Amino acid sequence: MRKRVSLFNSYIFIFPSLFLTLALGIYPIVWALRYMFYDYQGFGIPRFVGLDNFSRLLRDQEFWHSVYNTFVYAGGKIILVLPISLLLAVILNRGLKGKGLFRAIYFMPTIISASVMSIVFFTIFNSYNGVLNQFLIKYGIISQSIDWLGPQYAMLTVIITAVWGGIGNYMLLFIAGLQGIPEDVYESASLDGANAAQKFWYITLPMLGTVLQMIIMLAIITALKGYESIMVLTEGGPFGKTEVMYLYVYKQFFPVSASTATVQQIGYGSAVGFTTALIVGFITIIYFYMSKRLNQD
Repeated sequence: MRKRVSLFNSYIFIFPSLFLTLALGIYPIVWALRYMFYDYQGFGIPRFVGLDNFSRLLRDQEFWHSVYNTFVYAGGKIILVLPISLLLAVILNRGLKGKGLFRAIYFMPTIISASVMSIVFFTIFNSYNGVLNQFLIKYGIISQSIDWLGPQYAMLTVIITAVWGGIGNYMLLFIAGLQGIPEDVYESASLDGANAAQKFWYITLPMLGTVLQMIIMLAIITALKGYESIMVLTEGGPFGKTEVMYLYVYKQFFPVSASTATVQQIGYGSAVGFTTALIVGFITIIYFYMSKRLNQD
């Protein structure tokens, strides 16, 4: 009897999480999978069209351009954010005075809303009265304002914004990995005459292997799925220069702004979302396979 009561109490505690997972996680996926095969704009009766949405997707140049932009954005972010995060982690893992305060400062962007962060960066990179242009003109670095959100620099701007927002999270993960490396290893290397660079290359990086693989995986998935800051900064413009996959999916369901308000494409958007998830999953599988091969070697 006591065992049954204990089991019942366990189910009671699990039920809220299970219900939310089913209602907010599983059900929307099943709902979207169903409408992939329908022509549906959010009103009226859905019309079954079979694979027409996927046929349209193959001819959709805007979507495939967003796929290209996603890889540019993700690659730029990962190449910058991981080395910077690792460098900060190595520095702040030492016995520096006030390192706890610096860790909190670098981690703070992680807990700030992406929308708020993007609005702040919009005031910095604004072409007309932005803080960055005013600073550069004041000190004679440039003679006229640079259009940081224009076609030439928009992608660079959104990458910088994403890097600033992601450094703190990966920095803490690297610090956790660094604290798992025994100090005796470094002391033995010092006795053998190893300098700081040699310790980092031959001790720190190899012993961070497992943690580094996990961080790279998280960085890849997060970068491929990122779109919030881009939506606030550029709305995917100008001329689609910063349109990424998940922002393109979002636009099929919801208007980003009054200027881009369009008829909902729920059926087509479901097909685009499914294809986007497959692309992200395929990239993740490739990374897992490569990581496994490297571990075996």
